[in-house]
Amino acid sequence: MLTDDQIQQLAAELHASERSRQPVEHFSKRFPGMTVQDGYRISRAWVALQLAQGRKVIGHKIGLTSRAMQISSQIDEPDYGTLLDSMLYTCTPGQVLAISTQRFIAPRVEVELAFVLKADLKGPHVDVEQVLAATDYVTPAIEIIDARIEQFDRHTRAMRKVQDTISDNAANAGIVVGASRADARAISRPWVGAILRQNGMVEETGLAAGVQGDPAIGIAWLANKLAPWGEQLKAGQIVLAGSFTRPVAAKAGDVFEADYGPLGTLQFQFT
Repeated sequence: MLTDDQIQQLAAELHASERSRQPVEHFSKRFPGMTVQDGYRISRAWVALQLAQGRKVIGHKIGLTSRAMQISSQIDEPDYGTLLDSMLYTCTPGQVLAISTQRFIAPRVEVELAFVLKADLKGPHVDVEQVLAATDYVTPAIEIIDARIEQFDRHTRAMRKVQDTISDNAANAGIVVGASRADARAISRPWVGAILRQNGMVEETGLAAGVQGDPAIGIAWLANKLAPWGEQLKAGQIVLAGSFTRPVAAKAGDVFEADYGPLGTLQFQFT
């Protein structure tokens, strides 16, 4: 387990990396004994630095929700991070939202569903029924993930470990919303689908069933995982339930369209 001083040091490195757009080397390589718990401690310390600069928490994200991703990361459960107001982008229907690449290092795009809450969810015994009762609406969302800790080691090309990803706020860097809203009970959540186009070409398709069978399951899981930290999901917050497509790399000039059928379309361009 890392010391408090080491936690603060590594959080400060992440903070500097975000501003300089220069990724840092794997924490797990420098500290081989680093644990998943250490990763969450670093992430929370990084969030505290953000809050000290005036940022606000607007919600949470869940990652590594597919079995394939968990197996590749050598874990048996998802991970999670924090959404801040500086990460939020809102599309206007019929218009292409401009997103500057100048705040990202190596952005990638994932297709998700977001749950917006109307009531608090406090673990440790939250279930799917309670999630549905506490949800104001669900809406399409794009998560922009990034790598303040480099994805592949610059020397060995080894992939970063899950401890690194968790430290890096579960790789979260942005969220795009602005499509239609739906009653979480009125739609067949597992059958919500999306087509992701990049520069007019279909890059990914997927169903929300890829997120643990039902995206609402992840929301309950997160509420219960936060409980030991004395934290909870709060009314008004956005919770990203997890991606049901692979991440698609983005660069300046790329135009994306995420078509969710009856739930609408999100259109944006990296500039």
